[in-house]
Amino acid sequence: MSVRAIRGAIQVEANSAEAISSGTKELLLEIMGANGLTPEDVISVILTATPDLTAIFPAAAAREVGFSAVPLMCAVEINVDGAMPRVVRAMATVTTEVGPSEINHIYLAGAK
Repeated sequence: MSVRAIRGAIQVEANSAEAISSGTKELLLEIMGANGLTPEDVISVILTATPDLTAIFPAAAAREVGFSAVPLMCAVEINVDGAMPRVVRAMATVTTEVGPSEINHIYLAGAK
């Protein structure tokens, strides 16, 4: 068993609790499915949001899709001029049997 990091991002529709929650759940579930993982395989997840997303913590949504025992941390992305707005990013540290080249990093909606 190896420890690997998996990246992902999704651009959400609006700065609303519903949009941020929905996008975070979609992103995490896609990361898990594309990599054949369960929440028990996840060591921790760092979730970031662009500075324009302030309606809810992305971690609150993660708890609703099975991450209640996973250590989660939210942070704000640095505010770079011209950066894509309304983006939630994730970096999950997981245990897996697959090699680095087999990891599926996930980018959804405008973050593709």
